[in-house]
Amino acid sequence: MTGRAHSLVRSGTDGALDVLHPVITLVRGLGRLVVLAVRWWCRTPKERRGPVLFLLGVGVLVVALMPWGPAFAVVLVVGAAAWQGREGAGVGADPSEEESARLQAVYEALVPLFALPDDPNPQPLFAHDGSWERAFEEIEFADDGRIGRLLLRYPAHFRDSDAKLRFLVERLLGAKSGRDREYRFVWDEERNELEMTVPEPLPEGIRAQRFVTGPGEVVLGFTDADSVHRRVPVTDAGQARDVPPVVWRTGARATESHLLVVGAPGAGSTTLLRSVVLQALEHGDVLVVDGSGSGEYACLAGRAGVLAVETSLTGAVACAEWAVHETERRLSVASRARQAGNLVPDDARRPLWIVLDRPAALSHLARTEGRRDPQELLQVPLRHGRAANVTVVVAEHFECADELNRAVRSYCRARVVLGTASPEEAWSVLGVDAVSPPGPLTPPGRGFARLGAGPVLRLQVPATPDPLDDAANEGERRAVLRLLPPPASGRTAGGTGVRTREPGMPVPPEPSAQQGAHPAVPTASAPEKSVTGTAAASAAAAPLAVSEQQAGAQAT
Repeated sequence: MTGRAHSLVRSGTDGALDVLHPVITLVRGLGRLVVLAVRWWCRTPKERRGPVLFLLGVGVLVVALMPWGPAFAVVLVVGAAAWQGREGAGVGADPSEEESARLQAVYEALVPLFALPDDPNPQPLFAHDGSWERAFEEIEFADDGRIGRLLLRYPAHFRDSDAKLRFLVERLLGAKSGRDREYRFVWDEERNELEMTVPEPLPEGIRAQRFVTGPGEVVLGFTDADSVHRRVPVTDAGQARDVPPVVWRTGARATESHLLVVGAPGAGSTTLLRSVVLQALEHGDVLVVDGSGSGEYACLAGRAGVLAVETSLTGAVACAEWAVHETERRLSVASRARQAGNLVPDDARRPLWIVLDRPAALSHLARTEGRRDPQELLQVPLRHGRAANVTVVVAEHFECADELNRAVRSYCRARVVLGTASPEEAWSVLGVDAVSPPGPLTPPGRGFARLGAGPVLRLQVPATPDPLDDAANEGERRAVLRLLPPPASGRTAGGTGVRTREPGMPVPPEPSAQQGAHPAVPTASAPEKSVTGTAAASAAAAPLAVSEQQAGAQAT
């Protein structure tokens, strides 16, 4: 009797499903259309949503006023829902034989990581004799037949809070799906779900140029379109287009006043600093300390707004001491002006940038010679730089990141990681458990950025090579040369005027000096390895004192 009842229930259920199959198809199709619409809406920038809504409203009004317009719209929506709701239209539905074999290979590779030796569940999600249909919920394939998106469920006993285990799963999925691509992994710990997607390529090959930004804003690079809502116009290969930028805000109202860049050798950290300096020179003064001594910033020597370009330990310590006194002076001037009810003078409001590339090398020399570490002197600009309108930018390699001072790690809340990094290295810089490294074929300047406690964004630094490097791309070199400020008029200790001019470039007119000069930047006592300058007026050029070797090559 029980068997007959079960048979009747099953027959009734099958009959009801056959009768309601068109309705189920339409409902499923409408749900998929809604999902597609929500995803498209989330990817649309906020500044474009208003015009889109206006156009949709106009379209609805036109359809409503047309003869048979509403009926035609209903038929169109029903047809689209029926097409989307069919059995073969679902994400990951009915894969081909080759695609099924690829999914089964990925599933079997994940079994040792997700399966338990003695699992009491009769049908676990991951088992040696299981099938990929158990755990893989949504699958999308790329045009080349490889997995483009995968949503899988993992067992609740998996320790998804362990960064090392998560990295093992991500590395295995990336290896089975193709090592020459970049992947994005999103762990949903509440639902025990892992989503792997292949993001769109970042804008590459964009040269250094003037970006449309506000005061105190610096474009670190470019990121995914769905990660930020802002767009900036750029010129790429002679064509104008809008790209999503990673904008770092500095100044008195910024929450991340200082920047730390850590990367592998050749990953583009110096390129990023050079791009930041070129943007900073548009509204402020820059003091550069190159700890590597490679001459990557020689193109800035003698330029208006460049207070000094130092490569020696003596010059670096002198510049750091000057930065401390200048920060204290700005604080005192601003305090007296506010107490008197006056505006802060321009020389205390003009942005001052202190850029240090590879400070660990200078710290090592300071310990060897028993001298003061330049990083220790930076504690005052780092701690009070936000109030004094002083910004500090530091770049270092991963192998020397442990040499960074505690103050640098504490106050540099805007972080950038360039190149391939291990989970431990990414966590030490970005403060997140795991970041999927870029692919092996990614160009220099590719990495990740995190501003304060915000999300981790993929980053592609604009091409900003050394214009004095003959091996660099000629078009990129000329783009950097066009951004360099004009040469500054000044005198060395011997009274000789010095100017720097690139070959083939005309000499621009000299800027006029204004009142309100900073205290002079002290020159190095051992200048044979450095290019050092004096401080500039708040809105004018800075006199430059160069070494004897460089003065003989550059003096006109």
